[in-house]
Amino acid sequence: MNLAPILASALFCLTIPAFAQEKPSASDTKPLIRHFNPPALSQPTRYSHVAEVRSDARFVFFSGQVSQDASGAAVGKGDIRAQTRQVFANVQAALQAVGGDWSNVVKITSYIVGAENIEPFREVREEMLKNVNPRPASTAVVVQKLFGEEWLVEMEAVVALPTKPVSTVSKRKK
Repeated sequence: MNLAPILASALFCLTIPAFAQEKPSASDTKPLIRHFNPPALSQPTRYSHVAEVRSDARFVFFSGQVSQDASGAAVGKGDIRAQTRQVFANVQAALQAVGGDWSNVVKITSYIVGAENIEPFREVREEMLKNVNPRPASTAVVVQKLFGEEWLVEMEAVVALPTKPVSTVSKRKK
């Protein structure tokens, strides 16, 4: 029996971990997302003007979240504060589903029905993001109506996560 092919295979398998442990590149030492406010712009505390993302990030886009619980039932009908809390809870659940947290949020876009709801929305946003620093880039738009009569706020988010190896082998049930 010729053991040379078996020994060569075993030696090759033993060297794979050494090749897999490459030195981190210079970009790996930089933050994945850099939120900042350029000196030439105002210096807000509730959001960042700029969010710069490294090229090796994995982007995730969240659809607009409205005030629905997991069963699809409306939460806080007519109450902008209750709806905003539920919307933030839904974004939090989506973040957890992709292995992220608020530090991974690049930008949020909020649609608020009626100018009278801006300040209550901001108050709840401040409460929900009080421990998030720096804050994501943010845009808030006042609209006349959302797709459902009961909704007063909708929020979408762009998230950047570290890249993960993607398996090229699909698992099929037979």
